[in-house]
Amino acid sequence: MSAPQNSPHTTDQWGERLTRRLGLWSAVAVLVGSTIGSGIFRTPAEVAGLVPDVPLFFAAWVAGGLIVLCGALTYAELAAAFPKSGGVYVFIREAFGPLPAFLFGWAELWLIRPGAFGAIGITASAYTLRTFGLDPAATALAVGPFDIRAEQLLGAAYILLVAAVNYYGIHRGAVLQNLSTAFKVAALAALVVLGFTLGTATSGAGEGILAQRAPVGLSPILLAMVSILWAYDGWADLAFVGGEVRDPQRTLPRALVLGTAIVVVLYLAANLVYLYLIPMTALTHAELVAADVAKLVIGPAGVVAVSAAIAVSTFGTLNGSMMTAPRIFFAMAEDGNFPRAIARVDPRTSAPTGAIVLMAVVGALTVLVRTFGELASQFIIGIWPFYALAIAAVYVLRRRRPEMERPYRTWGYPVVPALFLLGALLLLGNYLVSETRAFVIDVGLILVGIPAYYLWRRLA
Repeated sequence: MSAPQNSPHTTDQWGERLTRRLGLWSAVAVLVGSTIGSGIFRTPAEVAGLVPDVPLFFAAWVAGGLIVLCGALTYAELAAAFPKSGGVYVFIREAFGPLPAFLFGWAELWLIRPGAFGAIGITASAYTLRTFGLDPAATALAVGPFDIRAEQLLGAAYILLVAAVNYYGIHRGAVLQNLSTAFKVAALAALVVLGFTLGTATSGAGEGILAQRAPVGLSPILLAMVSILWAYDGWADLAFVGGEVRDPQRTLPRALVLGTAIVVVLYLAANLVYLYLIPMTALTHAELVAADVAKLVIGPAGVVAVSAAIAVSTFGTLNGSMMTAPRIFFAMAEDGNFPRAIARVDPRTSAPTGAIVLMAVVGALTVLVRTFGELASQFIIGIWPFYALAIAAVYVLRRRRPEMERPYRTWGYPVVPALFLLGALLLLGNYLVSETRAFVIDVGLILVGIPAYYLWRRLA
């Protein structure tokens, strides 16, 4: 039975004030649309540069898919047990208490979400400009000694646009998300189908594809996993809007697993067609590999088509991030860990407008002052410790609260969560060794949240 449709001033049976409007396919669209952005169009070249061995290259993408599937299977149990706004924040709070949960929100505010909004917004704007033959790096505005590039200015405008759409209710954001997700899935599927049916196989086709071997060490493989998991990221975002999903104890587990599986299948199929049409030696230099594939299949117009597809795809990802991220800060404000203004809910649209305005301002300002590389690099190290902590919450809650209602129980428990935690440990450990300075700075910024938490609690 679905939960009652609560008003902004009342709570439903799970204590949620936001209205439950998202059905199964809208929930799947949130997950798929938040995940498929520019990563699958660009990341394969970075991975090939680190892992120029075809069997290991493909195995790395399979491993990344298995890791996020393990995460989705585990989060499904938590989301069904706690179908509330906030997702990871709620899971960590229930298992480990308010301080670790606050640190997640602190990291989201200063590291994770600015990095995500900025990197996605710049990518969406850059490919929009490229589609129309304009230079993304051209100076669009000079503010004192600072030059703001065209891609930064349009990226900030895109962030404000998706914020405005979601300000008037998640149902409007869901319509935009459903349309953009349908487009990007169709575009990626068309690229795969046309590549195999109309494209001419590289000389390495057949058994020769697997014969493209090269020596690869463990560290480059683990570094490649950072890029792969960046491309897969978004699988956990659905849980952030758990408080707005209808019949959540049935819908959330289904949408998490189904949406993640769709993304994994599409990504593996895309990489297969890349390898089918482009030799590994060329793939390492194909920064926009999807454009190269499209050019081989349909000619020069393919480059423009792919640029437009990436622009729409990343714009949809930006909208998905704006649908999900404000719910983290809304949940924190509901707990008293953020100013009460952030918990404001519009009585007409049931949108958490205070949190949406916060994200619009943070995202737009960040994209104006930082570059794509700076924004993207801070994301993985910021989010993955908390992904792992939320997965570990399953073990803690199974032990501490065995009587708790669990409409869905993790398939493959305890092995499946353990596999995710192993992947997270290898990823973060290698990042610590290879990017020590960035790791220490980001972790240090997260730990600054400890005195900030106690100061806030004292002043609140």
